[in-house]
Amino acid sequence: MASSSLLPPATFANKYHALLHPNGAAKHRLIRCGSAASTDGVPDEFLSSALQLSKPGPPVATVVSDTGTDGWGDLLNEFKTALQADSSDPAASDATAGAGTGVSPVPDELLSSPLVGDATNAAAAVGIPDEVLASGADPSGGLLNPGDVATNAVDAIPDELLGALHLDASNPAVRLAGGALARLEELTAGLTEPERWALFGFVAVTWLYLTARPGVLGGAVDTYLLAPLQLAVDSVLGRRSLKMTDFVVGERIGEGSFGVVYSGAVVPRGGPVVEERVGKAKTKLQLDDRYKEKVILKKIKIGTTGAKECGDYEEWFNYRMARAAPESCADFMGSFVADKTKSEFVKGGKWLVWKFEGDRTLANYVTDRNFPSNMETLMFGRALRGVDSLTSGALVVKQVMRQLVTSLRRIHDTGIVHRDIKPSNLVVTRRGQVKLIDFGAATDLRIGKNYVPDRTLLDPDYCPPELYVLPEETPTPPAEPIAAILSPILWQLNSPDLFDMYSAGIVLMQMATPGLRSPSGLKNFNSELKAAGYDLNRWRQTTRRRPDLQILDLDSGRGWDLATKLLAQREQGRLSAAAALRHPYFLLGGDRAAAVLSKLQLSK
Repeated sequence: MASSSLLPPATFANKYHALLHPNGAAKHRLIRCGSAASTDGVPDEFLSSALQLSKPGPPVATVVSDTGTDGWGDLLNEFKTALQADSSDPAASDATAGAGTGVSPVPDELLSSPLVGDATNAAAAVGIPDEVLASGADPSGGLLNPGDVATNAVDAIPDELLGALHLDASNPAVRLAGGALARLEELTAGLTEPERWALFGFVAVTWLYLTARPGVLGGAVDTYLLAPLQLAVDSVLGRRSLKMTDFVVGERIGEGSFGVVYSGAVVPRGGPVVEERVGKAKTKLQLDDRYKEKVILKKIKIGTTGAKECGDYEEWFNYRMARAAPESCADFMGSFVADKTKSEFVKGGKWLVWKFEGDRTLANYVTDRNFPSNMETLMFGRALRGVDSLTSGALVVKQVMRQLVTSLRRIHDTGIVHRDIKPSNLVVTRRGQVKLIDFGAATDLRIGKNYVPDRTLLDPDYCPPELYVLPEETPTPPAEPIAAILSPILWQLNSPDLFDMYSAGIVLMQMATPGLRSPSGLKNFNSELKAAGYDLNRWRQTTRRRPDLQILDLDSGRGWDLATKLLAQREQGRLSAAAALRHPYFLLGGDRAAAVLSKLQLSK
């Protein structure tokens, strides 16, 4: 197909002689740019609006070939560069005005945007090859209309914003966002400017309220989307249909107010017959190679007032935590009800099951005379080298506290308050992870779950002076949807998460001070702290005992300063979990550095 071309000055043909004279024998025709022959059939409106061209000026002779499109790529690149040159550039000025063509520079829209009108006539008039037109042509044969809805949608997004995000109008996300903005423009077209700003302010405030802690919007997603999804997945995997015969019970690990905890194992399908284990056989279950998958079993006591309700709450919270902060709690497998009485099983009794990650709690380590050195290898992979025992002990304490406070921040961000933080409710896994267990006393203030303002069943040795997670005069929560909507107000007024932070402060003092690791020592400390008005500095000055506070006094007393801010009265600035993690005590990061360096040691 023959092509016409609107070329820059005549000297341009010399550079592309091969293009214009293929095989040296092509016939040529002489066209005068700007003459009637080159503009016939092109409307004046097209020249003035689309191409920004004027009617013919002095003619310039240009040689054009009747050959094919070979070499058009290079030609068009130079052609575009010449036309888009800055008018202030002397070379560009010489190439346009100096040529005496009387033709204005062609805008970018000519080269990049679809043309309006008759594509064939316009192409023939200005010499744009079919390949260029094809990129912007409509499949039906016409050209895309700049007034198309998609184009208008993208136009709603400022070019500066697209440039800052390194996006262009062809991006699907840009088109989607543009469509949403265009729709918003349509909805607010009849509003005045003040009314638009008022609407924007209302939407912004509503969004902030719904996403403020404990998160009404997040709670709705969890309740109506994630919880049913988890139920469906668990049902498919069989986690909601556990049976008594699926497990074998081992030795008893511990006992609480409402339950007894045992080690155990999953009976494999087609595996050994479950025999009744008594005496030393129970203690050897964890070493029995026939049972590969070990578990922790908790039997909810029967006949104890409040035990059944506590067990139901603990099951609910374990599923809730599996969605909200799975890395902060033990891996919950589900529950079952015993269908007959046998060994530890009592017909009708409820059992909760967790994957075995360790059968020792922080209390088991703290009450050992070798603490904190007995946790050094567990927390850092191997014994620390190049540090004294005091420093290594301080690093162990900091590592445990960092994990504890991080877990509290995660659950508090979802509206959950544990209400029973203490060493015996912190399991230490075989990998040195500290995880929260025993959610029987937990409350979800996002929906008022397990919350009674004037009653508590907490351990007095770790309970803060306010005794309750919220003031006693707080009214009984309404129905769950209403409680969820009101929860941000209740949270901001009372800061219920600070309840757990006081307990965390007691855990810090107990780990760092040898005299507080025994039950009697801890009770004496709480009595003296109460007499000192819960002012830790005053307690240090007035106590008749001489506590060993060396661990807390390291690093210019940063550990001591953190302890004073955790054990303060709630109204006197007790730190939240997020604020505690920003305290200089944690910012030093010595425990993390020690963990990395210890793993780089070549010898134990």
